[in-house]
Amino acid sequence: MWQTFLSERLQQAHQQDAVRVREANGGADGRTLLINDRRVINFSGNDYLGLSRHPSVIRAWCDGTAQFGVGSGGSGHVTGYTTAHQSLEQMLAGWLGFDRAILFVSGFSANQAVITALMQAGDHLICDKLAHASIMEAAMHSPAEFTRFHHNDTAHLSTRLSRTQHNSGKTLVITEGIFSMDGDTAPLSEIRTLTQQHNSWLMVDDAHGIGVCGTEGKGSCDAAGIRPDIQVVTFGKAVGVSGAAVLCNAQTADYLTQYARHLIYSTTFPAAQACALHAAIQEIQRGDHLREQLADNIRIFRQQAAHLPLQLLPSSSAIQPLIAGDNTTALALSHYLQARGLWVKAIRPPTVPPGTARLRITITSAHQKADITLLTEALDAFCCQYRPGE
Repeated sequence: MWQTFLSERLQQAHQQDAVRVREANGGADGRTLLINDRRVINFSGNDYLGLSRHPSVIRAWCDGTAQFGVGSGGSGHVTGYTTAHQSLEQMLAGWLGFDRAILFVSGFSANQAVITALMQAGDHLICDKLAHASIMEAAMHSPAEFTRFHHNDTAHLSTRLSRTQHNSGKTLVITEGIFSMDGDTAPLSEIRTLTQQHNSWLMVDDAHGIGVCGTEGKGSCDAAGIRPDIQVVTFGKAVGVSGAAVLCNAQTADYLTQYARHLIYSTTFPAAQACALHAAIQEIQRGDHLREQLADNIRIFRQQAAHLPLQLLPSSSAIQPLIAGDNTTALALSHYLQARGLWVKAIRPPTVPPGTARLRITITSAHQKADITLLTEALDAFCCQYRPGE
């Protein structure tokens, strides 16, 4: 039975050109990737500001290791919570304008922790249709009533909220600041107004906004001029490290400390990592030049790619999705680019909707204009040779 189940599912993935492959590399930075002993230009990473290799961040991690060791030794509720973690939480809360910040080992666990701990039977959970898998999985398993609203459609959200108006229970609306696969931005100001009108809470996952937009890189919520009830920020994208934090008021933080199982029963990430994160946030705060360079690179790419016959989704973020349509074309395009020293991975269903397989091209501040030109010329050459869509 087990062998049959596994064999059938794997065969199905192969038949649909949907097999996922992990390819070991020798290290990456904001611009390049070493793979198979070959240095290629990396257009698939999320190191938007190139901070993963920043000397001050590396130095802080090394100094933290010398002081605290390489592991935390336990849950934060036992021995894992150090003065380095505490200092980072206080820094984040003050910087982003919240009472408290609580650190988590990943954005996935942070999203799951909030939903699992806060939502109960009789509550209402309303999520953008394209919200991250971590949000959707927790929502589907929640005892709360779960509905979705059309992507970035505030009129549909208003309808969903109106249906909860006379019901008992709490209502939580969840969206993202910048969406991970489409690269577009949520209408946060309008969504915030709606949640306030309906006495609901708003949670924003700003994994791809923190560091790259807003004053001092404070993210999408700052750029939109709002403060949600709960904001989740992750550290594996523009921050250049790993981990996540939940920002909220003091009472909610106290509640999560008592009831968030993903927090209570997980080993805290190393104190040295907290030291590195502290240094990375400092670089973000004074990193206007990096954000300006990123914006310039995005503008250059969109100008050069505008003539391509493939659909380039409207996005002003570092995430630039180029729609190939079917899995076979997306894979062929990815392999074509890789053969020319350009690392761009194909993204296929179920990560994206059927018929929208794509290249998720990511632009960073570390890319050079020549890198972007090389990419767009290769894309043009592929389209001329294979004529996708005809």
